[in-house]
Amino acid sequence: MNPLLVTRGLSRSFGGLRAVDDVDFSLQEGEIRAVIGPNGAGKTTFVSLVCGRIAPSAGSVSFDGRDVTRLPAHRRVKRGIAYTFQITSIFANLSVFDNVALSVQRRLIDHAERGGSRFSAADLRHGVEEALQRVGLHERADQPAGKLAYGHQRLLEVAMGLALAPRLLILDEPTQGLSDAEIESFIKLVREIAQSATVLLIEHNMPVVMALAGRITVMNAGAILAEGTPDEIRTNSAVQHAYLGTAQDG
Repeated sequence: MNPLLVTRGLSRSFGGLRAVDDVDFSLQEGEIRAVIGPNGAGKTTFVSLVCGRIAPSAGSVSFDGRDVTRLPAHRRVKRGIAYTFQITSIFANLSVFDNVALSVQRRLIDHAERGGSRFSAADLRHGVEEALQRVGLHERADQPAGKLAYGHQRLLEVAMGLALAPRLLILDEPTQGLSDAEIESFIKLVREIAQSATVLLIEHNMPVVMALAGRITVMNAGAILAEGTPDEIRTNSAVQHAYLGTAQDG
């Protein structure tokens, strides 16, 4: 089976700093893959290259068998790549409902432009309510998004990503600010998401990583240090030296 996402020689430099260094990476459809590593390892820069937020200095990105290296972020969203940011990017002055409605509207318009049926206000409302229900924010739909607790803002971002019905959902530090009970609910949510989408997860919470990921990619100094199952990564001496037990991710 061909991978859903492939990078070849992917690199990005900022001045003299090689933030991502010649990364070859592949992700199968239906996977839950975690990317871990110490601070400054290049994780967020790597996924920013994948989703088109920044352009590579060298290398390529292919999605579903097509080269998307030159496509801007909004065109990659149309192809099925959704990304939630490490720092929340909600519209603070809009309600929770309206934040998600922007994503639902984009998906419905894209569908109509590809020859699908025109959508109604009921279609829009159904899409929003479904996304909010999945992340447990349906009772907060009328609240201003900026008034939510930080952890709930992160969940709102996940709802905005889900509302796009992506084939690949990239989650950058999604459990930051969540309580233990909310983290347990989040783990169940990601497992449910993975039934219909591929998940690429940057996460500092190692119990979450070990509970969710089928495979783990470890980055260090902009390059891939190791890849494997949770058990393989847990017992990898190079990973232990560079990260596990000696450093905290961020």
